[in-house]
Amino acid sequence: MKNKRYFPMFVDLSDKKIVVVGGGNIATRRVKTLSKFTRNITAVAPRMTQELQELGKTGLAETLLRPVRHSDLTDAYMVIAATNDHKLNDEIYHICKAEGIYVNVADDKEKCDFYFPGVYLQDELVVGITASGQDHRKARRVRVAIEAALEEMTGEKGHEE
Repeated sequence: MKNKRYFPMFVDLSDKKIVVVGGGNIATRRVKTLSKFTRNITAVAPRMTQELQELGKTGLAETLLRPVRHSDLTDAYMVIAATNDHKLNDEIYHICKAEGIYVNVADDKEKCDFYFPGVYLQDELVVGITASGQDHRKARRVRVAIEAALEEMTGEKGHEE
């Protein structure tokens, strides 16, 4: 199948170790979204956005201001490689594949065991949208439309992640 479709699966991450390698805007967005589902998040990068550092200070994630080490990935359930260093992202990908860790390389859809969805939360409702890595703008438009429909139907505001 040329364009693989990914099965939407909702997973309990509350006790799973999640590692985000990178400190830029993508890493920051991923940590913010994941923090709604677990507090067992470690972000590792020599430099981080101010917002990501603040998330670390508030306890939503552990932030390590240094280069990633192989040992940071030990026992991880899921790793997100969101650096601007393609060689490092590739190295992280190969380590994760060898150790059976789910991995998402943010800038390479071919090196993703899963896609990070657009997420909308409203009380107990969790909506995840993906365009299977093909069209992020289309996925966002659909998420916004679903958000508007749910808010109109329930009369309640949710949270975009």
